[in-house]
Amino acid sequence: MQWTFVLLDKGVFMVNKKINVKNVMEPKSIAVIGASKNPSKIGHAILKNMLISGYIGKLYAVNPSSDEILGVKCYNSILEIKHKIDCAIISIPAKLVPQALEECGKKGIKGAIIISGGFREVGEVELENQIVEISEKYGIAVIGPNCLGIVNVEKHLDSIFLPTYKMKRPQAGKISFITQSGAVGSTLIDLIGESNIGISKFISYGNAAVLNEADLIEYLREDKQTEIIVMYVEGVKQGRRFYEELKKTTLKKPVILLKAGKGTLASKAAASHTGSLAGDSKVFSSMLKQAGVIEAQGLEELFDISKIFLTRLPKGKNVFVLTNGGGSGVLAIDAIESYKMKLASFDKKTINKLKKKLPSHVVVGNPFDVTGDSGNDRYRIVLEEAVKEPHIDAIIVITLFQTAGLNAEVVHDIINASNSTDKPLVAVAAGGAYTKLQLSILESYGIPTYESPTQAVYVLSKAYWYKRKRDMNVRIK
Repeated sequence: MQWTFVLLDKGVFMVNKKINVKNVMEPKSIAVIGASKNPSKIGHAILKNMLISGYIGKLYAVNPSSDEILGVKCYNSILEIKHKIDCAIISIPAKLVPQALEECGKKGIKGAIIISGGFREVGEVELENQIVEISEKYGIAVIGPNCLGIVNVEKHLDSIFLPTYKMKRPQAGKISFITQSGAVGSTLIDLIGESNIGISKFISYGNAAVLNEADLIEYLREDKQTEIIVMYVEGVKQGRRFYEELKKTTLKKPVILLKAGKGTLASKAAASHTGSLAGDSKVFSSMLKQAGVIEAQGLEELFDISKIFLTRLPKGKNVFVLTNGGGSGVLAIDAIESYKMKLASFDKKTINKLKKKLPSHVVVGNPFDVTGDSGNDRYRIVLEEAVKEPHIDAIIVITLFQTAGLNAEVVHDIINASNSTDKPLVAVAAGGAYTKLQLSILESYGIPTYESPTQAVYVLSKAYWYKRKRDMNVRIK
């Protein structure tokens, strides 16, 4: 199959070669311009969250009306601080931002996160252009304006202005997020914080006046703490470069992307949100496929697909389904056919061995139904053979935890099976508090979990597609 790529942008925006994304993502010292004593102000929340996160660098506050805030000494101006500062977080009225950024340049600061809104997204194009000019003049890496902030878990850096009691912060992990929308990003972070899935970086970049999605992809591609990149975009600044950076990145690590603003009305909404041009959705989707990017169709799907890359990639299409509920097994088989995967099979010797170890009413096949009266032992016996079977590329374990014969020990059997194989193993279960607890334990051991067999097969098909596409692009390269 051939893909046609069409250039998405008419102009080319070149970022100053002196600009280094690390100055804003990995600063050793930070000044919060607009820090406030008022708990309802964004500047207060930013400074507080930086303190709560235990930022390992030097932290300064700038506010001409205060001597200290939350125990941090305040300065009238960034220029009064005698110490070296790598990055400034700016949260002041939009009309004052250019002057503050100019002072940052004179101070020698090379990174800035502009939280303030009120720029291109509301028609203040000239005000945003001033930010670009100052950035170019002094070589400042700028995230924003009109953004939520960033998180770097390794550096204990949390510049998000939402309180921690309203939005839970995730633990350390392998996934990094790039989001054009702060609202979408905060929702994802909150969901992940409630799960046992961790993150490495979170970047809300808003209007992308200086650093855009292509710059951030390039940075995360080389970031050793990032193994999976997840993106939410409404439009892109540099279509050609965006494509090239994606293509290079998917050779090294998966990229999962959700594109918003596909329809006419949504495209207009995106323009008023971050001042971005959404572009043709069919062209955009074609470009993503050519670059080896997995496109999600919604927030839930974005989350589901991301999880599958926390485990191994399937080497082939052959899926084995183990269940204690016949109906769930049938749903899995429907999905395997629908998503063009294949049913795996056991070797005849293995089948005979299993028949000797299991009761006669157990359905030996695929799906392999150990039936509703199963205890933990049947799962363990089947999994011990499935992980070794050469004709199986991926394993789906469906568990009805509500049955009387099962207890929490089956979770340990599933974990042991996953640890003893190079095949991806995913777990499926649906239910209330007890079931959710077991799924949480599985996820804490790096096993992706889903509430339906259809979800599990779908994400496995996406993982397999990515592996094939990556391997093909590597050969071409």
